Amino acid sequence: MSTVGMSHNEFSDEEVAAKKKAIFDAMGKRGQQRILKRGYAIWNPFGDPKDPLDIRVDDSERTVDQLIREFLADAGPEKPSNQYSQTAMEMAMGIMNNTDKARASFEFVDWYKALLEREGKTLTFG
Repeated sequence: MSTVGMSHNEFSDEEVAAKKKAIFDAMGKRGQQRILKRGYAIWNPFGDPKDPLDIRVDDSERTVDQLIREFLADAGPEKPSNQYSQTAMEMAMGIMNNTDKARASFEFVDWYKALLEREGKTLTFG
């Protein structure tokens, strides 16, 4: 039996089986039926928890929340609108998840900035 999250050094096979049965017996009927449908033998109630989204980090070792806080403090307007903050959040999530939308936006802005610099122009927002 696979017991991810539980090492056999801590518990014997019999103890693991007893704990598994106790967890199963404490469940509601609907949950038990789902497990029986998939197979009790392959069910592993001891699996490692999945990482929540907010713990994911990018190449700079920052979470999305850290990126947004730093961006708004360093480069954002003094009082950003909801739309501004939401767009920044979407970009941070897109960068974190490596989406084509975020990549295209990033590359376009980078290209456009270089274009304006070559032509000696600047872009200002009202």
